[in-house]
Amino acid sequence: MEDKKIIRVKTITEGHRMQQLPMPAHPLISIIDVADLKGAPGVSVVLEFYTISMKRNSDGFIYGHQPYDFDGGLMAFMAPNQVAQGRQGGPNPNMTGWMLFVHPDLLWNTPLATKIKEYEYFNYSTNEALFLSEKEEAVINEIIANIKHEYNANIDNFSQTIIIAHLETLFSYAERFYNRQFITRKKASHQILNRLEKLLSDYFNSDDLVTKGLPSVQYIADSLNVSQGYLSSLLKVLTGQSTQQHIHEKLIAKAKEKLSTTNLSVGEIAYQLGFEHPQSFSKFFKAKANVSPLEFRQSFN
Repeated sequence: MEDKKIIRVKTITEGHRMQQLPMPAHPLISIIDVADLKGAPGVSVVLEFYTISMKRNSDGFIYGHQPYDFDGGLMAFMAPNQVAQGRQGGPNPNMTGWMLFVHPDLLWNTPLATKIKEYEYFNYSTNEALFLSEKEEAVINEIIANIKHEYNANIDNFSQTIIIAHLETLFSYAERFYNRQFITRKKASHQILNRLEKLLSDYFNSDDLVTKGLPSVQYIADSLNVSQGYLSSLLKVLTGQSTQQHIHEKLIAKAKEKLSTTNLSVGEIAYQLGFEHPQSFSKFFKAKANVSPLEFRQSFN
């Protein structure tokens, strides 16, 4: 079986050249019209810079491992070194929008260089793209217009500072709109939450804890068919807790159940909950419940 061709693009200038576009006005940041994309069917591309896109009628575009199909405005975010694949069948003549390229060197020695790694949506999957209302889309497009105006103007000592400020505003609005999406798309969000609760209950009521140990965040995300980052963000908005906290909360609830309703020793309970050493279980339980397992059991006597 022949391996798929993967092209690595190190610079924005190289990306423009590959798409037969004019050289960028600024080597570290560029905004292009998606109508100008030539496409490369069946070719996977790894970009060594951040990519933020706004697209309409974007059926067939593959980002990560799944295609998406939505005729309204949606945004997708890619961090450096993620894999994108061209649309099957070549460019979509109906697709409109823009793509913003930001090379990490632009952010060097600025607070945003660190802050940008905290925006979890850069690691969301395709089916977790940001769906925008017309008003939200207008807000984002205005910021993009300001960035484009700034880097097309004469570069001076203020250019980088102003561009960085616009980027920070863009990312903050994206975070706000994602939080709105978790709330307004209640059915989809709460379906994920309900599936999480069932998944954890089934796992903790089986022998999986003994044979496999505590489920990892990656295992939970994979089982729910969502990315780790998206799941964590959604849970924080809906419940105030991370995925890891949900797992630990379920573990403590199970431990309390066994301590209060069985005569099993603390060591036996520790083993059934996937702990190799009773001391590790006792330390974990006290850190989460503020009492030791024995003290908790004694409170029921």
